[in-house]
Amino acid sequence: MKTNKIFLIGPMGAGKSSVGKYLAKQLQMDFYDTDEEIEIRTGVDIGWIFDVEGEAGFRKRETQVIEELTQLSNIVLATGGGSILEPENQQILKERGTIVYLQVSLEYQGTRTLNDSRRPLLRVENREAMLEKLKGERDPIYVKLADITVPTDQRTVRAVAEDIINGLKKSC
Repeated sequence: MKTNKIFLIGPMGAGKSSVGKYLAKQLQMDFYDTDEEIEIRTGVDIGWIFDVEGEAGFRKRETQVIEELTQLSNIVLATGGGSILEPENQQILKERGTIVYLQVSLEYQGTRTLNDSRRPLLRVENREAMLEKLKGERDPIYVKLADITVPTDQRTVRAVAEDIINGLKKSC
């Protein structure tokens, strides 16, 4: 396992960015977030990209960012929840690092994303139904790709990061 490259996958609201920042600090690694990187490079937010280019345009940008960032060493990378839908991304992540699936229940995911207006896929009338649909589509892929799975419900960023560090030690 490549422990100098840690890739966090999981649904929106699982804590990938928060845990990733903390984990990177603990391991003295660099932290990147694919969504933040796309926003920096384009100068606009993810919602705008979805509105103008659609999800397909966004996914194309996301793959490019994943391709570039995963070539770096000593990184923790928080990926977008849907990044694993692209087979190319799955292959890149699997070949280049250790994949950690941050697992969250629908209940906690709903609570954590409730007041977040920056999530284009949740700009729908029935958010709960959308979260359920996304979980059904994506969860099997997260499970299949994961080298380490860590639950995040009712847990602190620190506790989740410690589980990841312990999982990395066991897998070496």
